[in-house]
Amino acid sequence: MSEPDSDSGNCAEAEVEVVNSQGLHARPAHQVVVTSNRFPCSVFVMKDDLEVDAKSIMSLMMLAAEKGVMLKVRAEGAQATEAVDAVVELFKRGFDE
Repeated sequence: MSEPDSDSGNCAEAEVEVVNSQGLHARPAHQVVVTSNRFPCSVFVMKDDLEVDAKSIMSLMMLAAEKGVMLKVRAEGAQATEAVDAVVELFKRGFDE
């Protein structure tokens, strides 16, 4: 799912598709924030050229990610791989909607 980057130590990233019908609206964004905050690393979500802090609901909402959009999830620091995998799992499940 995610691959460590040997140049920067603990780094991981993966691509995800927004599969839930209403996109990354407030409830799923909140789930990303809660999940990201379980880990001590920095977690980011990127859409096109805009990368935001996955621990900030306002930043995530700025992505305006609709159904079908591809996003990149990236983490740096301790437990980076685990953090990326946990966020990817949320997207795969469609945030249980």
